[in-house]
Amino acid sequence: MVKPPFPPFSQDVINNIAEQAGKLLPGEKSREELHRSVMLVVQNTLAKLDLVTREEFDAQASVLQKTRAKVDALEKQLATLMDELNQEQDGDASEEAESKS
Repeated sequence: MVKPPFPPFSQDVINNIAEQAGKLLPGEKSREELHRSVMLVVQNTLAKLDLVTREEFDAQASVLQKTRAKVDALEKQLATLMDELNQEQDGDASEEAESKS
């Protein structure tokens, strides 16, 4: 039996599709040929799709969530630093104005 090209679709799912298609034709030989043809078409079509397993998807979602949290923390830190810098610049400008008076 042909192994499916990737984990998300089990051999049972592909066999079921092929069997359902095979039932549409009379005669055992026609069914077997159609079963093989449908299995190849389904496997080739699915292999062309850029699919990942649930585990890979969950792992990438977790990495993305952690990265998003780090980006949020860095944005907050940057905003705080910019506020501090602006306050220092405002203070320096006030001191210059007072010294010129």
